[in-house]
Amino acid sequence: MNDLVTAEAVSRRFPLDHSDVRALDAVNLSVSAGEFLAIAGPSGSGKTTLLNLIGCIDKPTSGRIVLDGEDTTRLTPARTTALRRARIGFVFQTFNLIPVFTASENVEFPLLVQGVDSGERRRRARAALESVGLASRATHRPDLLSGGERQRVAVARAIVHRPALVLADEPTANLDTQNATQLIDLMRELNRNLGLTFIFSTHDQRLLEHTPRIVRLCDGRVVSDAHPAESARLEIPMEGDRHEQVSAACVS
Repeated sequence: MNDLVTAEAVSRRFPLDHSDVRALDAVNLSVSAGEFLAIAGPSGSGKTTLLNLIGCIDKPTSGRIVLDGEDTTRLTPARTTALRRARIGFVFQTFNLIPVFTASENVEFPLLVQGVDSGERRRRARAALESVGLASRATHRPDLLSGGERQRVAVARAIVHRPALVLADEPTANLDTQNATQLIDLMRELNRNLGLTFIFSTHDQRLLEHTPRIVRLCDGRVVSDAHPAESARLEIPMEGDRHEQVSAACVS
């Protein structure tokens, strides 16, 4: 498989008072088309920062990110926006649905922004809602949907424009176990049946148990990139031949 996403020595620093906070530190990562990948780690480990960089919402302080053959760090703002709209779908922890829109109108919205005609928007929104099992709820506003249904509408909105990549930031954080399990099954089905590439940040063990590849971050560094069946004993390479055990917080 070809690499869809490549991060090369990516660092991101944020100014704080008279110093910098290093959110990411020389991260290297390659993601092939069709993968289902979790970025895991404790709060503050850099998960969301890395997703934002991959999703062209932010740019690294140093290093580069290549998405679908384009070096996103070198793009103009207009080209960055166009690439993000065309090639990336987003699923947010808090759903981010427009309250006055129906489920169908929320799903149509990315296509409206792209200038797709109304008939095609309705057709593709209907197909996307059918793919997440919500065709019967198309005319319902978000306040008439359960939390699990709102998140499935968010997934439909993320895939309606046929992106190369779907990014999900803590997608199960606000869901109970039943709805979380249903969402996980749905995303895996979309990954297998449509070949969609999923990258999501999480510390939800329910989601990690269904993930074939887990990249773990701690203090802005990649400390493990492995299949969960591999050894649970993770190590951080240190200077020379010395190694230091990853703290329990970094592998939780």
